[in-house]
Amino acid sequence: MKKIAPVFFVILMTWVMSARAAENFNLKDFGGIGDGVTLNTTALQKAIDACTEAGGGVLRIPSGRYVIGTVEMKSNVTLSLDHGAELLGSQKMEDYPTDKIRPAREGQSQCLFYAEGATNIRLEGLGVIDGRGDSEHFPRRSGPRGRDTRPRLFRFENCKNLTFSGLTYKNPAFWGIHLIDCRKIHFTGVKVRMRNNNYNNDGLDLDGCEDVLIENCDINTGDDGICLKSSKNPCRKIVVRDCRVSSNTAALKFGSSSHGGFIDIDVSNCYFYDCPMGAIKLQSVDGGQLENVSISRITMDEVGSPIFIRLGNRGQKYTKNTKTGSDQGSNEAPEGSGVGTIKNIRISDVVAKVTIEDREKTAEALYKRRKVDRTPGVTEKEKAKAGPIMITGIPGHLVEDVVLENIAISYPGHGTEANASREVPEDIARYPEQYFFGVLPAWGAYLRHAKNIQLKNVTMTFRGSDERKKIVLDDVEGFVEN
Repeated sequence: MKKIAPVFFVILMTWVMSARAAENFNLKDFGGIGDGVTLNTTALQKAIDACTEAGGGVLRIPSGRYVIGTVEMKSNVTLSLDHGAELLGSQKMEDYPTDKIRPAREGQSQCLFYAEGATNIRLEGLGVIDGRGDSEHFPRRSGPRGRDTRPRLFRFENCKNLTFSGLTYKNPAFWGIHLIDCRKIHFTGVKVRMRNNNYNNDGLDLDGCEDVLIENCDINTGDDGICLKSSKNPCRKIVVRDCRVSSNTAALKFGSSSHGGFIDIDVSNCYFYDCPMGAIKLQSVDGGQLENVSISRITMDEVGSPIFIRLGNRGQKYTKNTKTGSDQGSNEAPEGSGVGTIKNIRISDVVAKVTIEDREKTAEALYKRRKVDRTPGVTEKEKAKAGPIMITGIPGHLVEDVVLENIAISYPGHGTEANASREVPEDIARYPEQYFFGVLPAWGAYLRHAKNIQLKNVTMTFRGSDERKKIVLDDVEGFVEN
């Protein structure tokens, strides 16, 4: 102990002295005014630049409401928001210039926070980053010649050692936190509040990222909650655990951008709730490999289709900017990148309650300007969204080696004899959304163009009446149920 103590004391004092030095940066020292009106873009950028030029440190944002436009994060900067501190996105498009940032690979280029090739960035604290991107100030396709110029909250490209800790992220006009080809990322204890604000409000979008840990996060979004994308490079070595996720679209999604693939992903001990368009969606439609995925200890409550695994042939190459959204129709032809693979998927220890979408909640998305649907009974679209497990490849390309184990799912029923005899379109190149296939002829699981699918201790029940079969197999080899 006599030899260890002095060494520990030196290390401790070095850490304390460096921490004290880092605390010298304060937004107000650079002219920051937190009155909710003054534009602070220049002040915040000067503070970030000064921090990184000094070799790095902590930039404190004291309590206040600071309006900003696009700022660029730099290496070795910790942005630390006090309780009561809010960074508010400007609601004027001219405050989101794109002349000094790289054009986006997917979607428009505008963003609130930008970084490229930076290392050691940390965002922390008890404050809020609010994009204020409502549809009144940022309507879709309102740019020149009908282009979509809505800014996303974050766009970081080719960065390394990123930490997002403790902050609340709210209301982007487009996507939320979008990381492209980044490595060594840690999300811990963040809150995401992006529901019913505008179109396409994804929470966490990770495109071609590697070595990622997402834990203890509370996410509520309008579009996909946690979304892995792979427009160019694969998503690899990603762990998601101990998260709560709610979404109008999907709690957990791989794709639809899927050229690079998804390899070695582990998701465990999560609660997915209030997801009317489905909970888990694993998709390879642009030629990538989706392999070695483990999803376990998942509770789902009030969700649409619980598990959707789709191997398709949309074939996008992402060699030029690609628009987002689901405009691609059922008669589209593949774009040419080839067909990928889906294999070695294990989903276990799942309890799920599938429900019909709540019409009152649907109407809460005021930006869609929809009235509450008063159609009596359950519509075919509502039944399609609350569908069964769906695992499907395409002719000649099979989803392989999927194990579903220790799973209990309760379905709402409502299937008719007409639904039971319905032929399901292939839609090989269409945007991959399960309900686009319509009401499926099974109420529990619909498996097509697949090989070596195992259902082990899988219990499926329905609460109402249903005239469809429990399980329908179409071009399936090596199916086992026990």
